[in-house]
Amino acid sequence: MQAPDSTTTAATSPHPFPTVAVVGLGTMGAGIAVAIARSGRRVIGIEADGSSAARALARIEEATAHAVERERLTTQERTALLALISVGERLDAAATADLVIEEVPEQLELKREIFAELDRICPPATVLATGTTSLSVTRIAAATARPERVLGLHFFNPVHAMKLVEVVRTVLTTPQVADQAAEFARSLGKEPVAAGDRAGFVVNGLLFAYLNQAAAMFESRYATREDIDAAMRLGCGLPMGPLALLDLIGVDTARTVLEAMYEQSRDRLHAPAPILGQLVAAGLLGRKTGRGFYTYEAPGSSKVVAETGATAGARAAGRPIGSVGVCGSGTMATGIAEVFAKAGYPVTLVARSQEKAEQAKAQLTRSLNRSVEKGRLTAEQRDATLALVTPSGQQSELAGVDLVLEAVAEDLAVKRELFAALDKICKPGAVLATTTSSLPVISCATATGRPRDVIGMHFFNPAPAMKLVEVVSTVLTDPEVTATVLEVCAKVRKHPVECGDRAGFIVNALLFPYLNDAVRMLEEHYATVDDIDTAMKLGCGYPMGPFELLDVVGLDVSLTIERVLHQEFREPGLAAAPLLEHLVAAGCLGRKTGRGFRDHARR
Repeated sequence: MQAPDSTTTAATSPHPFPTVAVVGLGTMGAGIAVAIARSGRRVIGIEADGSSAARALARIEEATAHAVERERLTTQERTALLALISVGERLDAAATADLVIEEVPEQLELKREIFAELDRICPPATVLATGTTSLSVTRIAAATARPERVLGLHFFNPVHAMKLVEVVRTVLTTPQVADQAAEFARSLGKEPVAAGDRAGFVVNGLLFAYLNQAAAMFESRYATREDIDAAMRLGCGLPMGPLALLDLIGVDTARTVLEAMYEQSRDRLHAPAPILGQLVAAGLLGRKTGRGFYTYEAPGSSKVVAETGATAGARAAGRPIGSVGVCGSGTMATGIAEVFAKAGYPVTLVARSQEKAEQAKAQLTRSLNRSVEKGRLTAEQRDATLALVTPSGQQSELAGVDLVLEAVAEDLAVKRELFAALDKICKPGAVLATTTSSLPVISCATATGRPRDVIGMHFFNPAPAMKLVEVVSTVLTDPEVTATVLEVCAKVRKHPVECGDRAGFIVNALLFPYLNDAVRMLEEHYATVDDIDTAMKLGCGYPMGPFELLDVVGLDVSLTIERVLHQEFREPGLAAAPLLEHLVAAGCLGRKTGRGFRDHARR
């Protein structure tokens, strides 16, 4: 007897797809099955054999028991939920489902075989969905006679916590089916975003290129794994560093996704970094094997342990720093002056005139007053901090300080002129630091007769709140100077990360190609501004979506950094997206002009 027409059933039901089959009940499939049952739908779980089905059911029972313990479910809700889930080994049980979601391993031929069989088993109106993260949905759909009713439903792990679902349409998927799938996701309490059928979809398409560049950065020994991860957590507010995230995802999984992306794009930035292949060949796949970029207490553990024989290298002793000079009168200069004065250092704040210097100290005073109002400082601490800051319009006042930080305009000619002046004014042995975010530190150093004393100290805005400082040594920087700055960072309660003097340092070299990729995704009409931002916030836990961040940073600033990166590395994939250039040319620079990727004037 033929099953009832599922289109009619779905149309007359309050929510689409009242009965759903899930093929493959591993971690992801089991999580999806529970989420669907929680919505009140009947779930048909299907595994490869009887023993796998028994293990899957035990996995679901265990997961729901944990949910009760954590008070995400009541005992009664768990009982009702489990009553809606049946688990077996026969694929033909899917014949009664309105929607089938496949969650088997990422093997194209295996998925095609299952879809061909489902096409034979299920009524013509049944919608078939694949949970693939990297394979072509179109090629999977081509194994059926109903490609117009096939699409991708990419859930994120852990399913109970992650709100995002990517709804992936092929060129043949009908709008009605995509709309039903989006409504289905919403009825599960998820946020659907529309995506087309290309490797990586929205989230992985942006995430894995970034992870790949982080792996390549580590492989080149530009920075340590700890510094790369700390830089992206503290500098961008990300929940995990890229190398720790690769270990969590699985190095083999990441390499598979990147291979699929590279096969489609032929962008060298998508070609898996060689170290990924080396780790896979060695069986070092991340947390699941107990070792990847990091070593873990045991397979499956999240606790990182020190590796045998790993010792810190000997470091030169630093120079004593008793007083500090800050050049500049903008937000960064006053923020840095605040950081050092709070830590007890006498600070000479030098601007182009005494009036500018007094204005900068007034800005610092307002910042400290806000801290007092919010209870982060006492009035006595504020007054003590202000007493340590001396505003001046004369560079000659820097003659006796031990450390000078310049925070003037991001213009190489301006910075070189300042460093040449500091070279004549400052005492021998004084450390001269630039806070540049994009210019070569060596170019500042060679404006002096003491390049060994010059180093980069890239603070992040706002300096009093942001913990990260990138410590940038040139090929001429004295190791004693590097040691000095690292010690000073610790004293002012900042987290220093070390890197060499190349474009972007750590954070910008990883962040801005990701932002540029998001702009390319938009200009190719692959996804909308809102969907891309939503996908990255919900799928990766980022504090801001790429377009939100671009509008805050400033499109002109972003374009400058993109151009610097492209000029330095000469990678075609790093060339600034034309849409970014066009918006800057039109004066749409983001929040500061009222319009960027969004119209802020209307908000």
